[in-house]
Formats: sequence, C-alpha cells, structure tokens
Amino acid sequence: MGGAVIILAAVLAYFAGALSSRRPVAASALLELLLLVGLGLVGFVDDLLKARKRNSAGLSGWAKIGGQTVVAAVFAVLALLTPARRGVTAVSETISGFRDTSWDWDLSHRFGPAAAAIVFTVWIALMVLGSSNGVNIADGLDGLAPGAALISFACYLAITFWQFEQACNASNIRLQNVYKCYAVRDPLDLAIVTAAITGALVGFLWWNTAPAHIFMGDTGSLGLGGALAGLAVLTRTELLLLMIGGLFVIVTGSVILQRAYFKVTHGRRIFLMSPLHHHYELKGWAEATVVSRFWIIALVCAASGTGAFYLDWALH
Repeated sequence: MGGAVIILAAVLAYFAGALSSRRPVAASALLELLLLVGLGLVGFVDDLLKARKRNSAGLSGWAKIGGQTVVAAVFAVLALLTPARRGVTAVSETISGFRDTSWDWDLSHRFGPAAAAIVFTVWIALMVLGSSNGVNIADGLDGLAPGAALISFACYLAITFWQFEQACNASNIRLQNVYKCYAVRDPLDLAIVTAAITGALVGFLWWNTAPAHIFMGDTGSLGLGGALAGLAVLTRTELLLLMIGGLFVIVTGSVILQRAYFKVTHGRRIFLMSPLHHHYELKGWAEATVVSRFWIIALVCAASGTGAFYLDWALH
C-alpha cells in the first residue's frame, strides 16, 4: 500500500500551493482529488486485507467493483451539482474528444436532462472502472505502472496548462467560438493538481524501479487510474484518454483477448501469460528490458494523444 505516499504527497502539495499563493481552493481540483483519494481508499482496504491474511485474497472482485462504482457515482453527482464559474460548468453531459463542440455526442440532446444525468453517471462509472483497473493490471513489474502513469500525467499537465492559456472568456462563450478556446472550469488548478501528482510519481519512481523498495499496490494503482479518468472528464477529453493511456489499453486488452480466446477455443492461449508484460518475461526478456520498452510504448501513445490535441487546436 505504498501508493498512499503518492496520494498524500499530491494532496499536500496542492493545498500547500493554494495556501502559500492565497488562491481559493477550486471545485474542479477537489473533484479530481476526490477520485484520487476515494479510489485510493478502495485499494487501501484491499491491500490491508491482503496484508492481514498474508495472501493475495483481498476484496472480492465484485466488492472492489462496487467500491469503485460508488466513488465514481459520487464524483458524477457532485460534478453535475457543482455551480458554473464564469459560465463554465465543471463537467458537461457530452462525450468529447478534444473539447465540447456541436460535433460531440450530447447526452442531453439525445436522452433529455433527467435521463442524460443517469447515462452520464453510468458513463463516468465505466470510465473510472476501465482506467483504474487498467493501471492496476499494468502494475506487475517494478516501475512499470508508475512510470507509464507518470508519462500520462505529464501529458495532461501540458494539456491543462494549455487550456488555461487558451481559456474561453465571456465574449468567446457568447459568440460560441468554441474552436478558438477551451470551456474548462478551473484549468489552472487542474494543472496544479496534475503537477502535484506528476511530482509525487517522480519521487515514488525513484524507489520503485528494480529492485523496488516500495510497492504502490491497489492503493496507488486504483487511485492513479481514477485520477486519469477524472482529468479526461474535467478537461473534456474523454475519448483522448484512450491514446494518452494507450499502454493501459493495450495491457488490459491482452487480458480480455486471452480470456475470450481461452473460452472460445476450450483451453488454448494467445499469450504465454497475460497481462502482456508477463508474456515477454516468460519469453526470456529481462525485467528491465520489458519495463523500458513498455515505457517507450507508453511515451509513443501519450505523445500521439498530446499531438492530436494540439493538432486540433492548430487546425482551428
């Protein structure tokens, strides 16, 4: 449960920054920290049970999913109830790629306000479950998951700061000039929180690289995965997360493919072992080789996502 160090460092860093600069604590930052801390607590309970039982049997699969879903639902409800600031809400009932535009899938328009809130909550729960479990699945080798997460958060740091620099003002919103600005609530505070998490991961990775002296466990992996999903929702880049967190998509996909193929073929396997990084371990690759090459894949995926984000801005 060494991931508690990451969570504690990030939370303290954000509030220390807010107090020292006398900035008011922003609602979007608190929503982001809610996912980080809330899912970290779910992972902490799981890790604590494993430590007490001295085996890998922590929370049951359904209990863990239930805890993640509750945290995601609380986040969704509070985000929808958060009042707008300067005409911009914390979240929108729109599934977006780079920003909210008329081309995105507007849930309110398709389902109506009441049903849209329910569909939005379900969508958030799916995002949080996918992202948090994706990071959790990747946490199998020393330094692999925190290194890949560090790359993803660094990309979101660039995105949130750029959104702050290109934020919509009142005239832009009135003119609906959405392609020339970003309608994101509290983008600078989101950048500060992201910077705090990134810095915490840098410090953690120093001690987590092989041979690791500290392990983040489900406490860290679930919390970090949830925080990534939160950033995607709060920055209106939900679909872009598939690229920025591409390594986690690949690793999770390898598990899904392995299990599906195993059931369909009645016992045959695609990989020697899933997740994918264990497949290459069994092929004889050194652990450091697997981790470094997977970091490269994570960097290519994240850089592609960030590049696509800036390309969207440049084209418009």
